[in-house]
Amino acid sequence: MAWFRAASGVARLALRRNLARSPYHVARAGALPRFQPARCFHSTQLRRAAPVPRPVPLSRLTDSFLDGTSSVYLEELQRAWEADPSSVDESWDNFFRNFVGQATTSPGISGQTIHESMRLLLLVRAYQVNGHMKANLDPLGLEEREISDDLDLALYGFTEADLDREFFLGVWRMSGFLSENRPVQTLRSILERLEQAYCGTVGYEYMHIPNRDQCNWLRERIETVKPREYSQERRQVILDRLAWSTLFENFLATKWKAAKRFGLEGGETLIPGMKEMFDRAADLGVESIVIGMPHRGRLNVLGNVVRKPLRQIFSEFSGGTKPVEEGEGLYTGTGDVKYHLGTSYDRPTRGGKMIHLSLVANPSHLEAVDPVVVGKARAKQYYSNDIERTRNMGVLIHGDGSFAGQGVVYETLHLSALPNYTTGGTIHIVVNNQVAFTTDPKYGRSSQYCTDVAKALSAPIFHVNGDDVEAVVHVCELAAEWRQTFHSDVVVDVVCYRRFGHNEIDEPSFTQPKMYRVIQDHPSALELYENQLLESGRVSKEDVDRMRNKVSTILEEEFINSKDYVPRKRDWLSAYWAGFKSPEQISRIRNTGVKPEILKRVGQAITTLPENFKPHRAIKRIFQQRAEMIESEEGIDWALAEALAFATLIVEGNHVRLSGQDVERGTFSHRHAVVHDQETGEMYCPLDHIIINQDEEMFTVSNSSLSEFGVLGFELGYSMENPNSLVLWEAQFGDFANGAQVMFDQFLSSGEAKWLRQTGLVVLLPHGYDGQGPEHSSGRVERFLQMSDDNPYIIPEMDPTLRKQIQECNWQVVNVTTPANYFHVLRRQLHRDFRKPLIVMSPKNLLRHKDCKSHLSEFDDVLGHPGFDKQGTRFKRLIKDRNDHKEIEEGIDRLILCSGKVYYELDEARKNTKRNDVAICRVEQLCPFPYDLIQRELKRYPNAEIVWCQEEPMNMGAYSYVNPRIYTAMRAISRGNIEDIKYVGRAPSAATATGFLSAHVQEQKEILHKAMQPEPIGFPF
Repeated sequence: MAWFRAASGVARLALRRNLARSPYHVARAGALPRFQPARCFHSTQLRRAAPVPRPVPLSRLTDSFLDGTSSVYLEELQRAWEADPSSVDESWDNFFRNFVGQATTSPGISGQTIHESMRLLLLVRAYQVNGHMKANLDPLGLEEREISDDLDLALYGFTEADLDREFFLGVWRMSGFLSENRPVQTLRSILERLEQAYCGTVGYEYMHIPNRDQCNWLRERIETVKPREYSQERRQVILDRLAWSTLFENFLATKWKAAKRFGLEGGETLIPGMKEMFDRAADLGVESIVIGMPHRGRLNVLGNVVRKPLRQIFSEFSGGTKPVEEGEGLYTGTGDVKYHLGTSYDRPTRGGKMIHLSLVANPSHLEAVDPVVVGKARAKQYYSNDIERTRNMGVLIHGDGSFAGQGVVYETLHLSALPNYTTGGTIHIVVNNQVAFTTDPKYGRSSQYCTDVAKALSAPIFHVNGDDVEAVVHVCELAAEWRQTFHSDVVVDVVCYRRFGHNEIDEPSFTQPKMYRVIQDHPSALELYENQLLESGRVSKEDVDRMRNKVSTILEEEFINSKDYVPRKRDWLSAYWAGFKSPEQISRIRNTGVKPEILKRVGQAITTLPENFKPHRAIKRIFQQRAEMIESEEGIDWALAEALAFATLIVEGNHVRLSGQDVERGTFSHRHAVVHDQETGEMYCPLDHIIINQDEEMFTVSNSSLSEFGVLGFELGYSMENPNSLVLWEAQFGDFANGAQVMFDQFLSSGEAKWLRQTGLVVLLPHGYDGQGPEHSSGRVERFLQMSDDNPYIIPEMDPTLRKQIQECNWQVVNVTTPANYFHVLRRQLHRDFRKPLIVMSPKNLLRHKDCKSHLSEFDDVLGHPGFDKQGTRFKRLIKDRNDHKEIEEGIDRLILCSGKVYYELDEARKNTKRNDVAICRVEQLCPFPYDLIQRELKRYPNAEIVWCQEEPMNMGAYSYVNPRIYTAMRAISRGNIEDIKYVGRAPSAATATGFLSAHVQEQKEILHKAMQPEPIGFPF
């Protein structure tokens, strides 16, 4: 196949050049006619004889079969081969041997020349490559496409007189027409099969795939001698499923005429297509499918595919009711519109198997759910030990405008073959309405098809006319077979239409008047299929009426029952989450310290490299230093603390996954989770060797593609599957996280409130001002705090036995300053009965700061030793100034509250200025706000001026968030007013930081000088 693929372009170009010079050649391209069951062969006017190509000068010719450019040269080569086979290139020798060997046994083709054989092969290839351009894809018949000249018979020198001649196609290592089954055929039969295979209501794009076996597999199924034929029983099933899809939408339109439902009218064949796809997938071993889709058609998919109770869907149309259940568990959040909700059910298949379907909830942001679905599918594969990735898969449904227009589509596709992100293939279904809201395709994309982006992955693309339900079913089944066979992505493009506007109360004829005049009179796919079966005698009118009545009766019954419907329990996606607390249920606080002997043992494991392993000498030194830290129990730095957190969680049986750009080494060359042998290139990950027979994926650290949106979404989906895992995503710099802002806004910050879905995802955002400029300084902590939902004017219950503050908040935001506290905050994520996202403003220069060290005793669970006095056995939300301070210190004149690495600079400035009358407290957890600990420190320093100090500009950082909350804490203990809270930091700024190092240094000096100035600080600064 290699020579054929490479030669075709060159040879076709030569044919065009030679034929174009002929007086008989007149190129023509026309618009596709509307529905025609049989198509005429595409050709120019008939000729009496094929034109004679002009010879090419010998100086321009070569001996290679791949570079042959002239029919005359082909004839010369044949004569040379006949005289001496060794005188021609080996590829030509093989060709002539095949050709002549068959020709001698087929007298009917004795007049065939090598040139005709080559032209016929090119014609076959032209249909394989461009047949889809002639396919009957538009159900409305409005699309005007030029038919490729490559499909013109005259281009290849054939006339009507040649139609009944027999031609030798050769014997190739290919399938379909170029197989050993029928090497001799008439030109007419060849063309009929090509038209039937490639120019019907399905258009196939697969010749961009470089893999010969994959192309042959598809050819075997496309270039069949007999057209696809379904049994009477199958047709009954397809009709029934199409009836449910269509009558469901009709029922909703009748009952709720003014409601937005984003119906599937015009694309109803999606439902039987999906159901047949899932049935086929189940037959091939799939046990669980994760589905992501936009709002259009979602209610139909929920009711007819996933089988969400119809009475529940109808109840939601009528306003719905909040879930009721006995005892605790009444949390319902804010809720969301019905066409955003997800669910999960087990449904039986036509083949008698059970398959689990999960439809992931999503916002209106089109395609944003794509990486979430893929990540969730990958997690399902891990937890079910689906090593071959054949039992769990993802299915994504797209719109035509969003599939071509949204960048996250490519980001998600790009993950499909990466070792730590692949799911063994995702099936993509495009519901192609041929209009995006009000924008026509020619204004919405630059490519011919909305699916062209998938060609970057070498994914096959099946375009299908959405009015031909059997064709839709066929390609959906073919997509399932492809995925299970080749474990790679595949695209089904259902070309349909949107019977109403973007929503049911929209007027589409404002912008598409011609299209909607046609749609107004266009029959539904159900009507077309019923008429087709009636005309063929396969069903009777009574059968059709009986089926319609049955569906309508059930819908009406479910509607009546919906009036009394009350949901009995919250809809959790997975049994893994059973027993976890919702925000209104108290979850006790647990210690996160670890036994000293375990810390020692895992510490030795993560600091030891194999004897024969030859790391870089600098890396070897780092691991030696880490081993010394464990041995001496002193000077433990940030990277080692993180590794200890991971290792101890693994020992406890938890899965740990860290992903992001350059995370294996770490952006700042501090982590070195994966070490490379400098001689062999072999890689070694110490955290893969913590316990005996450790599963290779139990700890996963993986450099990601250069993507924020897609990769964060993937890890979010991964974290939603099972609570017993620590899933982390690290940005290269916190500044770059806003490339995934949709994920933060629509999923991470509000997913639990809208959809009752908890996640314990950890987001690490390197943050800190050290003169690296406006794009390498800020993780934008203010944005995360602004999205936090705790009330700044109400102090919640703070009693440790009754406190639900974190449970009631949407997420946690921390800016940690010690390795030990980082260790505990990571472990806290898993050591409690609920899950909340954790946003960490992680450090940069603190990674190697001489004072940013912890003692091993600060990591353990032993009470009463020096480490306990400093750290305790759990995460510290606020670190007080000094342990030797009494409950009341009247000699302190200024209390500085701060967060993050600025503490170390303030502490250094305090030492230099000998300001022993200044106390500095670190707010390690910004959200939810530690009111109780702030009040404790306010009481401790009754005479102190209260200052908030930060590195960030006033309009950024934590100032706007903490200011009203500090005042609320002060007010509760009758301590001054809001004007008594002074500000020290940079002035308001549009940019996060200056780009001039000298300016940065000066600004930092001014902050420290002001914080330590002897005179009172003015309000606000």
